[in-house]
Amino acid sequence: MLSEATVRDAIGWLAHVVEAAGALVIFTGAVWAFARFASSALRRGSFIKQFNRIRLSLGRFLVLGLEFQLAADVLRTAIAPTFTEIGQLAAVAAIRTVLNFFLTREIAQERAEIEHDRTAPKPDSLAL
Repeated sequence: MLSEATVRDAIGWLAHVVEAAGALVIFTGAVWAFARFASSALRRGSFIKQFNRIRLSLGRFLVLGLEFQLAADVLRTAIAPTFTEIGQLAAVAAIRTVLNFFLTREIAQERAEIEHDRTAPKPDSLAL
């Protein structure tokens, strides 16, 4: 049987791995978004069209990264948490949940705008 200290150490290590994965997802999204942003800025005509798509994709990376970060926090408090740790987890979870909610809502709005722009009739096709 494993001692509580061994389990705590193992879970602490796992939490670091999950937290690093979340940071890597966010970093990857930021690098990808910057590369797309720079590429679109160089192709003047497509910059405006691509801007919302780039933001939408970056938002998805941020949401996923925040989920990993929250999972790491939950892991840290999984074994015999103190009331202080539970309170800290609740505060962090609340903040990340609010961030996640607003990011998800903004992603949905951006997606709806992109779909509307894609399906809207072109001005020259409206002429009779």
